[in-house]
Amino acid sequence: MLGSVSLGTLGLIVGSLLTVVGVAAYATGNATLNLAGFFYGVPLLLGGLALKAAELKPVPYREAPTPEVIAARAQATPTQTQIRKDVTRYRYGQEAHLDSTLTSLGLSPSDAERPVLVAIAETLTEGAYTLVLEFDSPAVPLEVWQSKQAKMQRFFGPNINVAIIDRGDNRIAVALIRETVANPVPIH
Repeated sequence: MLGSVSLGTLGLIVGSLLTVVGVAAYATGNATLNLAGFFYGVPLLLGGLALKAAELKPVPYREAPTPEVIAARAQATPTQTQIRKDVTRYRYGQEAHLDSTLTSLGLSPSDAERPVLVAIAETLTEGAYTLVLEFDSPAVPLEVWQSKQAKMQRFFGPNINVAIIDRGDNRIAVALIRETVANPVPIH
């Protein structure tokens, strides 16, 4: 829940209010309120500005998940769940969502050429939970993404199949599909 709130905006609002109270208290001669307003307001205001400058906004959903997809999240691997939670919350001090992942996979030759995660979607593929990551990738062509498909499958862990989809207009979608695991036979 806290990840869905911009800490930078919160710091700016609270810091501004306390600073205004401090200035008003100074003007009216209220030393205690003046001190509290300045000592707490100004640092919160500056902290809010710093957080706002380093803020990475959550990635929007391409379309809202349906109730059946939300119920199917129980099938999701820990990797799928972690990615979904990380990219749909505010982040601080990162250049882009999944930047280190793209670098590890060899899909980010430089910061200027790095694909940008622009949307996510959750769907079902033949009944299996699927997390779709949609990238704007003008500098990394589809062929490079396809050549990294086997590496992505290993990188994102066991029980994941990866599908690369060309969305057109330099958009590449990476579908992380949960492998269906047969029910284990109980040992007697």
